[in-house]
Amino acid sequence: MFHTLLIANRGEIACRVIATARRLGIRTVAVYSDADAQARHVRQADSAVRLGPAAATDSYLAIGAVLEAARASGAQAIHPGYGFLSENAQFARRCGQAGLVFVGPPAEAIEAMGAKDAAKRLVVQADVPVVPGYDAPGADDAHLIEAAGRIGYPLLVKAAAGGGGRG
Repeated sequence: MFHTLLIANRGEIACRVIATARRLGIRTVAVYSDADAQARHVRQADSAVRLGPAAATDSYLAIGAVLEAARASGAQAIHPGYGFLSENAQFARRCGQAGLVFVGPPAEAIEAMGAKDAAKRLVVQADVPVVPGYDAPGADDAHLIEAAGRIGYPLLVKAAAGGGGRG
């Protein structure tokens, strides 16, 4: 078990993780960008570390900065929350390489589930029930219209590689 947890996120999700960790007797470390220096999650955590400027690419998505914050704060574990780095297999892998517990799925699972079409094929092989659909690569309009008629309306169209808020 670990006694200090860095939450690599902000806002409501960070506050919820902080509250749960506190109930478990785990010390919490918040991270923040310049824009979030006075945010509620920063005030609620036991300590906080600045990641960088307001832009997420320079703060919450900066793997090196997050890992350095964990090192500097003495955290033994990182909870990614959702969004930001939570679906980044490289981040999960680098946490392990840095000797940190990644509170989430292993990098291999993140990679396996990263593309909707591949993930669906994988769970079908495991006999998990799925919503009927069509996922043939490179389908033209005629094939898509035919498949839509077979599946039935209404339809929901999703991007095959649409994780991380992209569909």
